[in-house]
Amino acid sequence: MDLLNEVGMVWSVGDTPFWKNLGAARSYYAAHSTLACPRNTVWDGVALGQWLSNLRRPGGLGTDPVRAEERRRALEAIAPEWNPAGWPVDWQRHYAATRHLLAEEQGGVEPLPGITVNGIDVGTWTTRQTNPAVWDTLSPQQRQRLEALGLTRRTETAPAATTAAGKGGKGPAFERGITALTQFVQREGHLKVPRQHTETVVIDGQEHAVKAGIFLSNRKSRRAKLSTEQREQLATLGIDWTTAT
Repeated sequence: MDLLNEVGMVWSVGDTPFWKNLGAARSYYAAHSTLACPRNTVWDGVALGQWLSNLRRPGGLGTDPVRAEERRRALEAIAPEWNPAGWPVDWQRHYAATRHLLAEEQGGVEPLPGITVNGIDVGTWTTRQTNPAVWDTLSPQQRQRLEALGLTRRTETAPAATTAAGKGGKGPAFERGITALTQFVQREGHLKVPRQHTETVVIDGQEHAVKAGIFLSNRKSRRAKLSTEQREQLATLGIDWTTAT
């Protein structure tokens, strides 16, 4: 009911199943930042993937034009690109996972193969998308979305980009994260950083809002990709790698 009020619609008893499923869709979007879920997805007891797949078909929103328009508006209120036009749902799903990762990392990082989000290997996917053989087949809208994430077409001879951290270095994003955690520990006396905590730091006279909680959580879950130096820096701040989860 709250969602209907948000989008200015009147609830209809005959449309109860749709609005019930829409609640599951909103919950899924909150967790995954997309409605481009696999067809076999079941969420909150709803066969959400199949339901959305059916809605995307021609006429899937119903034969009543008024009701179909209300349904479309309700879905777009949750995810404007719930039914991507011009590219597959699978592409949208991988793009959304990549966008989610880069938002957490605050840019400056190109995912390496093996880095996953919600089970999606975004590193392998982005490496493929920036390959000239694939990039040149993408629509202008797809390229625009990738470029907004900082991803661009590789040259014909250039290898896939790697992060400084992937080469054993630190990289600006890692440096900012360490600075933020150091500041937090100095102020709070511990490294129990809430996942949604943002720490504001000043580096070289420039202010940065660092998502310190997410940075710390990601470093723990991706410890295998950290260099020895990076692990030592985090251990100095208080991480016990024998028990860290």
